[in-house]
Parts: sequence; structure tokens; C-alpha cells
Amino acid sequence: MRNMWNRKVMLVAGLLGWVFLVRILTGCSVEKENQDKVRDLEFTVVGESDLPEELKNLIMEKKAAPFKLTYSNDQGLYIVVGYGEQPTGGYSIEVDELYLTENAIVIDTELEGPEKGEPTGVEKSYPYVVVRTEYLEEPVIFQ
Repeated sequence: MRNMWNRKVMLVAGLLGWVFLVRILTGCSVEKENQDKVRDLEFTVVGESDLPEELKNLIMEKKAAPFKLTYSNDQGLYIVVGYGEQPTGGYSIEVDELYLTENAIVIDTELEGPEKGEPTGVEKSYPYVVVRTEYLEEPVIFQ
């Protein structure tokens, strides 16, 4: 009985060793996303009055919390970044970069607070920015 137990242990150890060896030799690799810029993308910041109705409704549903979304139609690709509820008005959003890589679109935005001494009001605000660019199939990476 002890001899049979030793054989089972050796068999399991051998199988585990084989699996380990195969994993090392084949290399479990994850393709690294190449984020080197291929080219800058031209874009337009779109005001609320020029938004497609469906996109406007999506923004209104999500605006209370930070959000990121994309939307496309025959006008192009819309990329939206919202920063959620803010205690006052006076906030703005700067689009630092929008560019194409080998396999993605990258957008980098930054929330700018109100300037010192700027009247901000007492009502809460929900700052977001919508940029429209050419329609591309690549996924969007928000930075």
C-alpha cells in the first residue's frame, strides 16, 4: 500500500513539474500595449447644444459620479470625460493630449479648479468635456 502511495505522489509531482516546465518554456506573455504616439488627432470640443440627443441623455444619467464614455455616429467619434459632482461652479477641463497609437486612441484630460477670487456661486456643478474627432475603430485609453 505504501508503495502505491509513493507512485501516486511521484506521478502527481511529475505532472506538476511538466506543467511548470511547459509554462516556463512557452512563456505566458501578455502583449504590451504600445502607447507610442503615431499621430496627434484633430478634435473639436462640443458644446451641450451641439450634442446628439442620445449622448446628451447618457451624460445626464452619469454626471453625478466621475465617468468616461465613447459614442459614435455619422459625425465622428465622441469621447466624454466627466469629473462628477463638484461643490461649486468655476471648474474647467483641459484636454492635454489626444493621439493615436498603433492600437488605441489615448486621451489625457485634467480638471482645473476655480481661480482664486473667481466667483464660483454656491450651487454644485458637474463638469465634463466632450471632444469629437474622426471615427476610428481603435479602443480609447483614458489617462
